[in-house]
Amino acid sequence: MTQAPHRRPKAFPAPEFPPRKPKLFARTPPAVFPVFLGLIGLALALRRGLAGTLAAGLPEALIGALVVGWGFAVLALLAKIARRPGVVAQDLRVLPGQVGLAAATLSVMAMAGLILPYAPGLAKAVLWLGLILHGAQAALLIMVLRAAPPEARGVTPAWHLSFVGFIVAAVPAAQLGQLGLATALLWATMPIAGLIWGMSLAQLIARIPPAPLRPLLAIHLAPAALFTTVAALTDQPILAQAFASFGAVILLALLAASRWITSAGFSALWGAFTFPLAAYASALLALGGGWTTPGNLALGLAFLIIPPIAWAVLKLWPTGRLAAKTNAAEA
Repeated sequence: MTQAPHRRPKAFPAPEFPPRKPKLFARTPPAVFPVFLGLIGLALALRRGLAGTLAAGLPEALIGALVVGWGFAVLALLAKIARRPGVVAQDLRVLPGQVGLAAATLSVMAMAGLILPYAPGLAKAVLWLGLILHGAQAALLIMVLRAAPPEARGVTPAWHLSFVGFIVAAVPAAQLGQLGLATALLWATMPIAGLIWGMSLAQLIARIPPAPLRPLLAIHLAPAALFTTVAALTDQPILAQAFASFGAVILLALLAASRWITSAGFSALWGAFTFPLAAYASALLALGGGWTTPGNLALGLAFLIIPPIAWAVLKLWPTGRLAAKTNAAEA
């Protein structure tokens, strides 16, 4: 009987000491952008809610600091992409990356609304830049999903951001007088949102989502809120009130299930609570009339919830913990 040949154990590289540090901005986490999108949405809602009051200058004072912080995050992400462009597709393979990169391009469109009262021409350019960047992001996501295994192609609430998110541009477009563009974006994205809502509902009935992913359910509120605002701005009051009512149903369901949704504890995905709530508060205030009081209540709730979540997420960024927790790719 011959003795089996002795196999040498697989060699692993020796651990580095001190541990290797990634290059500057090489691991910028896209997960910072959902909370920036939420803060931009809150600023827009405060501008609408406080207009004509003694506190009308408050959101304008906050906008300056917000633009600086958002601009730094954009530069950090661009530095990462410039170092290795393939990192974008790598980030799109994980849910936090999908949500974050979609929020990044959406935040460009939302920023157009912030700067519109000060520089309408620049706002128009930023609006179109956001649309182009978001279109590229959505196309790349489709390519990534097609190459992914079947189990990774399931519908998620994050799909609203990538495929319905173009509706964000319709708000500043309408305010700039481009009603044709705003209306076209509204009617083009409504069927996509309806399809995602329907498939997500069937998916939710069929199986309970894992606890860590449940905060993403809040994203379902965002399209209803934005459809409400755009319909109001394009003089379609019946459609606006229908979506406002539908959004109320979604929001009440989210509030009723809040303990179940947050049962896994705090994570970077809590950023998904921020921008839908801000968008819905702004939508109700845009409708006015009998919707003003609920809008002010939603605005108060947004003011209490969004800044603490944003701070909790953003403070993880400088230490590298946010990148690690969200599996951010390294350039």
